[in-house]
Amino acid sequence: MHIPELISDLALMLLVAGIMTLIFKRFQQPLVLGYIIAGFMVGPYFTLVPAVTDVVSISTWSEIGIIILMFSLGLEFNLHKLASVGGTAIITAITEVVSMLAIGFACGQLMGWTVMNSVFLGGMLSMSSTTIIIKAFEDLNLKGKKFTELVFGTLIIEDIAGIFMMVMLSTIAVSQGISGGELAAHLLKMIFYLALWLILGIYLLPTILKDVQKLMNDETLLIVSLGICFGMVFLANYLGFSSALGSFLAGSLLAGTIHAEKIEHINKPIKDLFGAIFFISVGMMVDPSLIVKYAGPIVVITIATIFGKAMMSTLGVLLSGQSLKTSILCGFSLAQIGEFSFIIAALGISLGVISDYIYSIIVSVSVITTFTTPFVIRAAEGSYVYLDKYLPKKVSKYLNRHTSENQSETEQDSDWVAFFKKYFSRLILNVVIMLGIILAGTSFLEPFLAAHMPANLAALLATLVTLILMAPFLKQCLFKKNEYFIPLWFKSATNHLPLIMLILLRLGTLVFLVMLPFTIMLNFSTLYILVVAVGLVLLIARSDWLIAPYLKIEARFLANFNERKLEERKGKNIGHSWLDERIHVSKFRCSDQIAVLDKTLADLPETERSKLKIIKIIRGGKHINIPEGSEHIRANDIVFVAGSDKVLDSFAILAKVNLDKKEDGGYATLREFIKNQEAFEEDDQLLCYAVTVEKDSDLAGVAIKDSKIKSEWGGFLLGLERDLYPILAPDINMYIQENDLVWILGTQAMAGKLAKDDLL
Repeated sequence: MHIPELISDLALMLLVAGIMTLIFKRFQQPLVLGYIIAGFMVGPYFTLVPAVTDVVSISTWSEIGIIILMFSLGLEFNLHKLASVGGTAIITAITEVVSMLAIGFACGQLMGWTVMNSVFLGGMLSMSSTTIIIKAFEDLNLKGKKFTELVFGTLIIEDIAGIFMMVMLSTIAVSQGISGGELAAHLLKMIFYLALWLILGIYLLPTILKDVQKLMNDETLLIVSLGICFGMVFLANYLGFSSALGSFLAGSLLAGTIHAEKIEHINKPIKDLFGAIFFISVGMMVDPSLIVKYAGPIVVITIATIFGKAMMSTLGVLLSGQSLKTSILCGFSLAQIGEFSFIIAALGISLGVISDYIYSIIVSVSVITTFTTPFVIRAAEGSYVYLDKYLPKKVSKYLNRHTSENQSETEQDSDWVAFFKKYFSRLILNVVIMLGIILAGTSFLEPFLAAHMPANLAALLATLVTLILMAPFLKQCLFKKNEYFIPLWFKSATNHLPLIMLILLRLGTLVFLVMLPFTIMLNFSTLYILVVAVGLVLLIARSDWLIAPYLKIEARFLANFNERKLEERKGKNIGHSWLDERIHVSKFRCSDQIAVLDKTLADLPETERSKLKIIKIIRGGKHINIPEGSEHIRANDIVFVAGSDKVLDSFAILAKVNLDKKEDGGYATLREFIKNQEAFEEDDQLLCYAVTVEKDSDLAGVAIKDSKIKSEWGGFLLGLERDLYPILAPDINMYIQENDLVWILGTQAMAGKLAKDDLL
């Protein structure tokens, strides 16, 4: 019986790799190096061991190895992790990647290399090695130190930059030159599709997996996860992107689900197998004669890597506001290249745009920097002491004045930072969704309708359907307020103009998006389209019925997006402490000078759509619990208000009242308010009740504003949980669903009404 060459090749590769990894494990060295040495031994340049014969099949397995490695990298990454890295990691990664791209390109040009070789060299040198850094930190007992968290955050951003870089390098390689317009267009296209896939994936994937969870065992979960991985690879290739992007995206989508850890666990043997084959194939391409021939470039590139990455990474951390000591510790930790550089090199070889000797050089540099990394990290302390001693006094004073050891904690304190984060995240999210709807309408819906009806009618109908689908997302951009707007507006008059410009930017973007379907599908004049678009935006702004469908979509999206975190919270038995943590209560006494005197509660600032709750008024010793919106504010009233910190702050500014605060400067929590009602009569006390909405409940399928909560029971809905996701002060247009857990504030008399209706 004839054995296929692939089987004999795999036997040879894995046996040699097994022996080498045991040796490297014994001497506590990275296994990646063992795989590379094993690959060299079974390659064509080492004659003491039989060589691999079916190179084509091994190359295919190697490509699968890249896909699986990128999929595993995606499983370790999720958007929550990206949101937590902070400005330091972003600034450091951008500074390092851009600088090393330039240094690598300059080195290549100085050595007389071609433009493409130099460009890819810059890309390879810009990537640090997560595997090597983790091992070095473990060996030096540094894991858990403050600076190591900044390093890991930088590596996360580097991984994302690496994905973008591979797309850019592919575009450059295909065009055989650097075309700015083409590169920008391809990159924007990739960003759009990436965002659209993420949004659709987050909205659909966790829900589908949850629905079939009972049918899932390890075997089916493995098949499904790999199916999603290779499906995304196919989709990415179909749209002109790299397979690495598709597999990374598949992993990052699954990383946010409750199945992430299990998927990572059951895929680990496959990752280990195909990852080993990829690194073995890297070793097979190492030619000793080329290493000897290019010893000079190897030395130059090694020096450029160690010193360039150490200095540029240190500069990046320093520019983010960290202290000199922290900057040097972080910068020196990143002074190596590793596995991502091999993937970039493999991309260049597969595209046929870089020379074969690059592989041998980059592997040699990686091996050298792997061994130098611990020594470079150890040298960081001494380098800091030396620099601190010999830096000019003016420079030291400047650094001490403009940097801080606690920068990572304070960098997000600014209201402007919080405002921008919410403003752009909401705007970009909705713009991407609406562009996706427009793309579907113009690319699929209109051609389909045109095949069954006159072209003009098909275009008009497709435009109307597209606008109807866009309407809830347009409404969200128009009605949802940023809670940091009011504090910023009243903090300084200099904030007014930028805030107004940002509002105009949002409105202009929405008008442009409404114009797009008309422009693409209907042959109308631009002026006419502009007038119609402005009119539609104004009409949508006044259409409250659009809020409910959007809120339903948003609640599901957020529950899916936070699924893994919510499951962790459930596992830790944290319970419903979010309600107590996020809802605060304060009070103020009405005087003749306050802005809200004689106004009805419905007219008070921040009460729109129930963001702020007026939960009690004490007037002449009489307690008015859960007052109606028609109730007026009178002189000497003591008014109790409830809401989030920012809502209370905004109300205090707009109403010109002084809200009571605790000694630490914060507001009392809901729990503290309920506990501190001993001075009130029992009938005057307010309590909070949790109600699970059953299928036949009076609350199921009813909008909050139309429910019995206020009209018949005399209570306030403070928040609800949907699929474990907490929604604080939900909009009054939101529909309550079966299995929601709603939190209602009211009196003991309200509790009796709830019990009468079988809700308690």
